[in-house]
Amino acid sequence: MRLRLTLLLYNLLLPLGLLILLPASLIKMRRRGGYGRDFPQRFGRFRDEVRAVLTAGQGRAWWIHAVSVGEVNVARKLIAEIRRRHPDLPLVLSVTTSTGHAVARENAPTGLTVIYSPVDFGWVVRRVQGLIRPARYILMEAELWPNLVRNARRQGIPVLLANARLSPRSERRYRRFRALAGPLFSMLDRVLVQEESDIARWSGIGVPPERIAVTGSIKYDPAGAPGGPSRVVEFRAILESLWGTPAPPLLMLASAHAGEEKLIGEVFLRLRQRIPALRYAAVPRHAERRQEVAADLVALGLAVALRSQLPDDPLQPDVLVIDSTGELRDWQSLATLVVIGKSFLAEGGQNPAEAITAGVPVFTGPHMENFLPLMELLTTAHGITPVASVEALEAALLAALEHPADALATAARGRAALTAHSGASRRTVDEIERLAPTSAP
Repeated sequence: MRLRLTLLLYNLLLPLGLLILLPASLIKMRRRGGYGRDFPQRFGRFRDEVRAVLTAGQGRAWWIHAVSVGEVNVARKLIAEIRRRHPDLPLVLSVTTSTGHAVARENAPTGLTVIYSPVDFGWVVRRVQGLIRPARYILMEAELWPNLVRNARRQGIPVLLANARLSPRSERRYRRFRALAGPLFSMLDRVLVQEESDIARWSGIGVPPERIAVTGSIKYDPAGAPGGPSRVVEFRAILESLWGTPAPPLLMLASAHAGEEKLIGEVFLRLRQRIPALRYAAVPRHAERRQEVAADLVALGLAVALRSQLPDDPLQPDVLVIDSTGELRDWQSLATLVVIGKSFLAEGGQNPAEAITAGVPVFTGPHMENFLPLMELLTTAHGITPVASVEALEAALLAALEHPADALATAARGRAALTAHSGASRRTVDEIERLAPTSAP
């Protein structure tokens, strides 16, 4: 009864919510581009060639759902392990954003069909699920689409949440409204969490404890990482074309949010008084902010080059703005020091795991609330440098530049700490294989 009430309220509010969000979504879609040709997929309408591939996999395909670039990269690692075990298994990867869709399509393995995720209206969900008829439905990290999950359960399709991630803010919200949210989470057949401490958090919002398993973080698992040495070679050549061979020391701001590029740019200017060879690379979280970011940095008196508009004969810029998507992991491996965005001027932080895995010294601001277990792991191991202010960051960066051996030792400790998650992809696929057809609750 509670589940029916929750679904009723959800289906009443969903159209209103989409209508309210529509103007901002249209603006974002126009800025990011890439929606045009396949936009009807969101309403269950596919071109004939895509429909034929989906139909051919009916009853056997595993359907994986991700949202944006971060979840897609985790899904790609999972897909690599699935493909290793089941080379002929049809796979469907649904993605919400156009940037995530583009990354998913890049070097997609044979047998993987990438589509846009359907809008979570009942009639759309039934149309798409009726076409795919998956044997497994796998949600990545933090997504729960009530109509999609409910319809899957009605069809006897087991539903699993992989690499489950629950921010403190989401946990507080779900606990406050557990009477409504709990029945939705109870529909999940399996929730695969990253840490032992996550068990109590997920059970506290309505997941039966016996359905929760600890598999570690796929994102931190060194196996199956997307990309490869060829991109690192390509990116190193870009840096050398800008600044000569060998490339100078590089301070990188990763996944920056509005205003942080300028903030760290000011720190860079002061550091360069002590380290004249130092250069700066800023990676906005959203590439469409490129002009805003460039204007902020030019206002500081810095010469700026955009990754998307590199001139044939570059003029030794002070800053490279990396306004590209899906390349951050490989760029970070070429940095001398990495500062994590959204940790100074916004709350929550961004994930430092890829930079840590690359063996680069990593620095964060005071706001890393969305990654508290990871930060605890890394700080306990003395494998990352959190700071409380921009002034403290400047001092820490200068110390790292003047004492590189100490900074690299910190990076090595951080990388070693993440080995606890080695094998997470393998353990996740083990759990998926154990899933059996289910019945509706």
